[in-house]
Amino acid sequence: MKKSFLIVCGMALLVLCAAFDSRAQSGTVAGGPDPSVMKDTETEKTATHELKVARHYFKAKKAYYASYKRADELIAGYPEFSHLDEVLFIAGMSSIYLSEGKGKQLPPKSPPQKAQEFAPDVLRANARLFLSRLVKDFPKSDFFKEAETALSQLGDASPQAEKQQ
Repeated sequence: MKKSFLIVCGMALLVLCAAFDSRAQSGTVAGGPDPSVMKDTETEKTATHELKVARHYFKAKKAYYASYKRADELIAGYPEFSHLDEVLFIAGMSSIYLSEGKGKQLPPKSPPQKAQEFAPDVLRANARLFLSRLVKDFPKSDFFKEAETALSQLGDASPQAEKQQ
């Protein structure tokens, strides 16, 4: 009796294993999500750390040069980052604050190419680019209203607007 019970259990186990193996290889839901759609978790983790550092420089330290540089590198290096809206906001607002001379950290004055990169009009143009992208690409963002307000205060930078002023 024990022998026949063990044989029946063994046969049932073999049938279950064969059924599971064939289902896992079929590429259905059991196979998991499509890898081309999945985000790289290691990249997301690295980008999240960089965002935390940029956020700390921006909010706690008022080091707008450091937060601007971090955010700018994040935008260039992680275009598919899940929190790109916040990164664009930090970059845009840091640009505005730097152009106004605010904060505890000013951009370097030398070499000359750095001075041109951080001229107030260049910083305001960068702020318009970052904030416009946020408003256009992330209409449901928590930073949308603040970005719109900042853009309206910056005004239009087109040649026609400059002629009117």
